[in-house]
Order: sequence, then C-alpha cells, then structure tokens
Amino acid sequence: MSNKSVEDRIEKSKEVLKADLNTVRAGRANAALLDKVVVDYYGTPTPLKQLSNISTPDPRTLLITPFDPKTVPDIEKAINIADIGITPSNDGKNVRLAIPQLTEERRVELTKTIKKMGEETKVAVRNLRRESIDKLKKQQKNGEISEDELAVELDDVEKTIEKAIKDIDAIVAEKEKEVMEV
Repeated sequence: MSNKSVEDRIEKSKEVLKADLNTVRAGRANAALLDKVVVDYYGTPTPLKQLSNISTPDPRTLLITPFDPKTVPDIEKAINIADIGITPSNDGKNVRLAIPQLTEERRVELTKTIKKMGEETKVAVRNLRRESIDKLKKQQKNGEISEDELAVELDDVEKTIEKAIKDIDAIVAEKEKEVMEV
C-alpha cells in the first residue's frame, strides 16, 4: 500500500469524522444538524436538504422552507423520527427548530460522545498502519523491496499515522471547545 493511498484513506477518515461531528448539536443553529434527516416524499426517502432551503435567521433557530408547502407535515414527521432532540413547529409554510441552550450535564455528555467519535477514527487510522506494515513486510519477504527500503517505508508510515492522530485530536478538541462554550 503506497503512502499516497494511506494518506488518501486518512483524509477520508478525517472528513467522515468532521461530518459526524457536525451532527452533534452544540447549542447553536447549524444546518448540518439536519444532514441525516430523510423525508418520505411521495413514497421516496429523500434527504431534507433536497426538498427545502435551510437557513439560520438567528443563532438559535433553524428555518426550513420547503419548495413544496404540502410537504411541511412530512418534514415535521421526518425530524421527529430522526430524533435530533428538538421539536419542530410550523406556520403552514415553514418549519422552525428552536435550538435550546445546553445544560452543563448535556455538554459533558456531548464531549464524551465527541471523544468516542475521535477514538473510533483513531482506531481506523491505526488499522491502516497495521495494514500498511503487513503489506510492506510481505513485499520485503517476497524480495520486492530491500530491508533498507522497508525501514524507510515503515518510518514514513509511522510519521504519517502520528500526524493523522494529532490532526484528529485537534479536530476533536475544537469541537469540544465549541460544545463547552456557553
């Protein structure tokens, strides 16, 4: 496995972590909170963002304006089913989500969830390290690379993985800071 493909897979892992962290409610309105909401639109499961405009008129409110006003009840139902912890309200044309202030207890709970997500990403990255090392040792055993090349490659893999883990820690720390902010 080339160092380039390892780096690509690490980048994908970090992107997935960032996307997952965006769905963690940090006490302020963020349209990414609704990324996983799927609406039953005439019998077809459709992502909410394909059926409406999502805006943040103020820091604690999400405003969902459907392209088809007839879908308001379906959107409300989908948000309730998605269980994001916020009850939607509608005025017939729009759906509003008022983001409540987080309690200290809930903030601590969320930081544990954030740390768990970061740890899962680190495990995936460490698995990449193990895979890479196994492939490199196999190549050396088969005579495809010399022992010196193996040592250089192993060092490269180690440096790449260490950097990725530091990046993941930084991403997690940033999100924890955001959640703990009052």
